[in-house]
Amino acid sequence: MQKQKCVFLDRDGVLNRERGDYTYTLEDFEVLPGVPEALALLKANGYLLIVVTNQAGVAKGRYERADVLACHSKLQEVCGALIDAMYYAPSHPDFSESLSRKPDSLMLERAMAKYTIDPAQSWLVGDSQRDLQAAARVGVRAVLVGGQHPPQTHIWQAPGLWEAAQLILNNRA
Repeated sequence: MQKQKCVFLDRDGVLNRERGDYTYTLEDFEVLPGVPEALALLKANGYLLIVVTNQAGVAKGRYERADVLACHSKLQEVCGALIDAMYYAPSHPDFSESLSRKPDSLMLERAMAKYTIDPAQSWLVGDSQRDLQAAARVGVRAVLVGGQHPPQTHIWQAPGLWEAAQLILNNRA
């Protein structure tokens, strides 16, 4: 069976605006400019698109799984249903341990097994060190996005997803 290439995507701060607090209402869930276009570009170049997101607010009782799913539905709607799968880790170490929660890599491992993903051709786009750590655990390259990181924080860095998509396409294995 042929292995597929994939771009794993963190959610908050990569696909939607990071508010500094939990984003779980549809009113607060704002897809960032350029995200639909970046996803379309990656999809046109043969990448699976899989969201992997920590959602600790569920374990903390701040919001429900239904709120996460509603935000994911809105994301798909705004982005033309381009995302192939969405995984989320509802745990938090203060409430429930989980190997799914980044920086652990179980969300990525599950997707890699289900979709026969080739780590050598795949990437993760994230906005935190824990995203980069999860990518490293499964052997995929990672792009760090967001203006909060000083230049040269990470080998692959971009202001946002559109620029990250360009970087990925220019550095294919």
